[in-house]
Amino acid sequence: MATIYDFNVTKTNGERFPLYQYEGRPVLIVNTASKCKYTPQFDDMQKLFDEYRDRGLQVMGFPCNQFAEQEPGSSQDAEAFCQINYGVKFPMFSKIDVNGEDAHPLYDYLRKAIAFEGFDEDDINAKLLKLMVADKAPEWLHGNAIKWNFTKFLIDAEGRVVKRFEPVSSMESMRAGIEEVL
Repeated sequence: MATIYDFNVTKTNGERFPLYQYEGRPVLIVNTASKCKYTPQFDDMQKLFDEYRDRGLQVMGFPCNQFAEQEPGSSQDAEAFCQINYGVKFPMFSKIDVNGEDAHPLYDYLRKAIAFEGFDEDDINAKLLKLMVADKAPEWLHGNAIKWNFTKFLIDAEGRVVKRFEPVSSMESMRAGIEEVL
């Protein structure tokens, strides 16, 4: 059975990085963008990294320009932006596509490993996200496609995807999920 350890990604400097280096550690994988309404979530990701890294958590950021062209610069620009503006110390990787024919194989795996649970119609932020996706990226509204920037996948210490958090998921729900895999 496949795990994230079967994949390689690329660092912002172009160096290949095999994910088996994180074997035995829980991982939070997030697609990011520097010009998105959810960009302040870099603060949340860094807080989670600071809070749990001594217990093994690794956070990985993947800049993506597929959603309303909200990551227009280079991989290095994205990395510098999040370090300068949000004090991000977790690793950022090269820009990738997360949906479509050119999606990175890691994201093909993540999307297939755990289903999109739908938009919570009782949550105004989820309703607004659904409307934004319907307007800006309707091809990704249905199915397991990544809906927008700052979709997060929680991976357990065995490399299995255990939870998907949408851009509107609360810090509390992410923290609870992380606690379960530590």
